[in-house]
Amino acid sequence: QVQVVESGGGLVQAGGSLRLSCAASGTIFSINTMGWYRQAPGKQREWVARITSGDSTNYADSVKGRFTISRAKNTVYLQMNSLKPEDTAVYYCNVIVLVQNYWGQGTQVTVSS
Repeated sequence: QVQVVESGGGLVQAGGSLRLSCAASGTIFSINTMGWYRQAPGKQREWVARITSGDSTNYADSVKGRFTISRAKNTVYLQMNSLKPEDTAVYYCNVIVLVQNYWGQGTQVTVSS
């Protein structure tokens, strides 16, 4: 079993920065990809960024140039700069171990205008 725990959310003014962290623990043989998704009120969950086991990264167009994903062993980070009110959402960490998906409980990010 794999546990995924996010931290680092909060309230920030537009233009500010936050750093999210996500730690995966438990019976982990090989993490394939780690990533972040988000869900705003009344909207579907959307993909934000991912980083592979080879440290290849991809970003949604809406966050490209503002967000940076990185990882250290079984922890993934999301550095969010130049935050906008439309970035307000619950952010979820996703970890793929072999072919199994694991999700964290989510952390709230609120950006005030």
